[in-house]
Amino acid sequence: MKTFRLSIIALLMLGAFSCKKDSTSASGNLTSDQAADMAASAFASNSGGVASMSDAIAVNAQGLASTGSQTVNSLGVNDHHQECGTTQTDSATYTGSNSSVSYDYFVKYAHTLNCNAENQPDNLVNALTYHGTFDGPRVSTTAEGTATATIAGLTQAAPNYVINGEYKRQGSFVSKVGNKATGNSNIDIVITNLTLAKPSRAIKSGTATVTVSGVAGKYTYNYTGTATFNGDGTATLVITGGATYNINLLTGGYTKQ
Repeated sequence: MKTFRLSIIALLMLGAFSCKKDSTSASGNLTSDQAADMAASAFASNSGGVASMSDAIAVNAQGLASTGSQTVNSLGVNDHHQECGTTQTDSATYTGSNSSVSYDYFVKYAHTLNCNAENQPDNLVNALTYHGTFDGPRVSTTAEGTATATIAGLTQAAPNYVINGEYKRQGSFVSKVGNKATGNSNIDIVITNLTLAKPSRAIKSGTATVTVSGVAGKYTYNYTGTATFNGDGTATLVITGGATYNINLLTGGYTKQ
């Protein structure tokens, strides 16, 4: 099992959340800004989101070699070996805190290695289950979920990793802004061509569709949108019929446009 802690500098960045007034709605309902808070946490590294998931499976790919000693990663540093067509499992705990943020997530991974006709590693199919908590300046969540993601670009000649998959999260939330809505949420993010540079694993580009739905008080809500990964540590979320949010993929903070 692995345990990870963000640096204190990174954690101090978590206070950089938008201070703009939330979009208005009926009392007890969920505003688009509050939906953006939950979507942002589902993307961010500090809350076990898409950025964390994609980095974790890329780390696994970098350290993997087939039993024939054909390296998957571009550096040729082999931490473990896996036969073509087999599945290996792993788990990790992500935890950290400072004066304004705390998070604690446990994740289980299953990695299946697919090879080409020459018995060379071609892609890894990853299945994840996770559960945990996040408490930040704008929202607190308790959630569990699943994800499936295929990472390609395993040959040494490939300049990037490319990830396609789906990330799902469901649980309860308490908003700390606006009408301070409480309730449950379901978040679904479908990722298309999320491209990570080798060997840094920095996100270069990609897109996603996003759905945030659930019940807040006596109201139901359903927000949809699209996200574009900008290659600078941010993603731009556009909520259908609503505002645009520039999300920090490390902290989950955003700037509303």
